[in-house]
Amino acid sequence: MKIVKVNELVSIKRSIESGTAEQLAVVKNIISDIRFSGDKSLRDYTEKFDRVRLDSFVVTESEINEAYRKVDSEFVSIVREAADNIRSFHEKQLRPSWMTTEENGSILGQKITPLDSVGVYVPGGTAAYPSSVLMNVIPAKVAGVKRIVMVSPPNSDGKLPAAVLVAAKEAGVEEIYKVGGAQAIGALAYGTESIVSVDKITGPGNIYVALAKREVFGDVDIDMIAGPSEIAIIADDTARADEVAADLLSQAEHDPRACSVLVTPSIVLAEAVAVEVEKQLALLPRKDIASKSIADFGVIYVTSSIEEAVETVNQLAPEHLEILTENGMELLGKIRHAGAIFIGRYSSEPVGDYFAGPNHVLPTNGTARFSSPLNVDDFQKKSSVIIYSEKALKDNGEKIAKFARMEGLEAHARAVELRLKNQ
Repeated sequence: MKIVKVNELVSIKRSIESGTAEQLAVVKNIISDIRFSGDKSLRDYTEKFDRVRLDSFVVTESEINEAYRKVDSEFVSIVREAADNIRSFHEKQLRPSWMTTEENGSILGQKITPLDSVGVYVPGGTAAYPSSVLMNVIPAKVAGVKRIVMVSPPNSDGKLPAAVLVAAKEAGVEEIYKVGGAQAIGALAYGTESIVSVDKITGPGNIYVALAKREVFGDVDIDMIAGPSEIAIIADDTARADEVAADLLSQAEHDPRACSVLVTPSIVLAEAVAVEVEKQLALLPRKDIASKSIADFGVIYVTSSIEEAVETVNQLAPEHLEILTENGMELLGKIRHAGAIFIGRYSSEPVGDYFAGPNHVLPTNGTARFSSPLNVDDFQKKSSVIIYSEKALKDNGEKIAKFARMEGLEAHARAVELRLKNQ
């Protein structure tokens, strides 16, 4: 793992979300086919990409029951406890509608309404991601969304992974379809004979899923265009090199383009972590992926001080930030840009990925400068409430009309003046 001085700082931003012209063309064609041919195209693309021909995309109750038989009871217990933690955290994010009465008798307020329907995409392929189910579904449930649709690509046997189905059932999903890729995003956005369209789509996926979400945005809402995972760690001499290395690798094993960064004023720690990373890499089952990630996007920055380390992290705006210093809480107020902040040696990033409660769907690619983790607000919309009083209109009507005429909107002005005249 390369060690550089902080004046050689580079951005963690990567261009994978943009895709190639060829990938974008493929996505546009798929979505167009789904819009105009519905289930037929959905069935054809599922056969082409997932190598299975399905008569029905619907996950049945018997498939869910079979999934429970395939997983052990301890896993079910862990999922339930994790779900409780996630639900408890997100319930604290709920905000009520509100109204206030002004001195002139006007009533102003905000009405909060849950979305009618949400589609949750859960990645498939070589791995199963029950944690993605919990993190996307539970805040939507807490927000009050009535219809939650889950889609995920089927395995070659035409079924979804047992762990994913168990997590979906525990989270309360009642509508599940065995479809994936850009075709699933198209189906959620525009509907087919089997799948009724939704208002918002959340959840991670490959580049084709990311491009499809970008393509349908505007017709439906989306959560974000998520890039490869990333972690930054601020550490001093009190941190253990083996633990720091393990945490860096916890992200590197996600994706060859995942980014793992250590920022430290200690050259001793920097050198020890570099050695530990190589030692632990050799023992990882996903060694090939993690090795490429570390080689291309892994770096250790050596700073002159902890203060400079903090400023470096704020420039990077990482998805995950760990603070492994003697007085970590003292640094919290100085952190401006990070998706999730983990403080102390017992707060390793996987704690947040699976169990603690905060959402693991986080802004990537430097977007933590202006974005937040997936949360209850993402599944609600806000309407302004204006109940203007007669006195308020009498006091302010001429000002409003003048403002309207300044913008060249005479009808706006007259709509107010007519009421002044009719008083």
